[in-house]
Amino acid sequence: MAGKYLSLLVHFTWSTVGREPWIEPSIRPNLYSYIGGIMHNKNARLISAGGISDHIHLLASMPSTISVADFVNVVKSNSSKWIHENFSRLRSFAWQEGYGAFSVSKSDELRVVRYINNQERHHQKRTFKQELVALLQKHGIEYDERYLWN
Repeated sequence: MAGKYLSLLVHFTWSTVGREPWIEPSIRPNLYSYIGGIMHNKNARLISAGGISDHIHLLASMPSTISVADFVNVVKSNSSKWIHENFSRLRSFAWQEGYGAFSVSKSDELRVVRYINNQERHHQKRTFKQELVALLQKHGIEYDERYLWN
């Protein structure tokens, strides 16, 4: 085959260290825009971003040229640096070490976008911990809850 043809949609989620409420509503649009720029520089595309004060969800179209681990590292490190440089009151800000990455079929893209866009309402009923456990179970990912939280 002469070329690369791929559809690699990935739903990412991770929280702030200790699930501290550092992601204020006022910074979210600029944070998401900055993350979209980071992704663009890696030949990826941010499809949707959302979250609440203690965690983030991203739906991205991934290229074949970067591993998931390297991609997350670039997004987390650069966005953290951007927060430190632009919001002096958030100098202690940090992302947790781990992350969730879940494959998404093209047919489920709009459902995941709606899910990400409705995080505020969604978290009136369920914590991030409950949400992450549900995502892990839905995707058949084994985990040991003793080691799930930092």
